[in-house]
Amino acid sequence: MVILGIDPGYAIVGYGVLEYRGSRFSVLDYGAVTTEAHTPFPDRLERIYADLNALMQKWRPQAMAIEKLFYNTNAKTVIDVAQARGVTVLAAKQNGVEIFEYTPLQVKQSVVGYGRAEKKQVQEMTRLILHLEKVPKPDDTADALAMAICHGHASGSLMGKLRQAERR
Repeated sequence: MVILGIDPGYAIVGYGVLEYRGSRFSVLDYGAVTTEAHTPFPDRLERIYADLNALMQKWRPQAMAIEKLFYNTNAKTVIDVAQARGVTVLAAKQNGVEIFEYTPLQVKQSVVGYGRAEKKQVQEMTRLILHLEKVPKPDDTADALAMAICHGHASGSLMGKLRQAERR
C-alpha cells in the first residue's frame, strides 16, 4: 500500500510518501509545499492544491493520513490552516485517495510507543524506522512521515482492518 502522510498548513505543508508492505516501510518521496508569506491567500491555497494534486497523480497513494485539526489560541491561524487542509482533502477526494485522520497523540503512540513523547523523540524514531541518515527538514516533513507511519501501523492492526471494513 502507498501512503501519503500530510502535515497540514498554509505556509508549509509537509508530505511523505511511503510504501508499506509486510510491516515494512520504504520511502518513496518526502518534502514540503511552501507558499510565500506575502502571496494573496487564495493564491496560496491554489498552490497547495495544485502541488498536492500533482503529487497524488505521480504516486497514486491508496491512503492519505492527515492530522486532525485542533483549536489553538489563535482563531485566525486555525481558520487558515483549516482552509489549507480543506484543499488538501479535496485533492485526495478528487484523486480517489481514501482519507484517514489521526491526532498527535495517536501518532506519538504509534511511532514512539508513548503518547506524551516529545517532538524530537518522534522525529528520531521516524528516522530510525525509515532508515534515514538524518531527520528530514523542515519539521513539517518529518511530521508528515510520522503520520504515514502511524497509518501503516494502524492499517496493519486488527482494529485498523475492522475500521476499514466499517468504512466500506
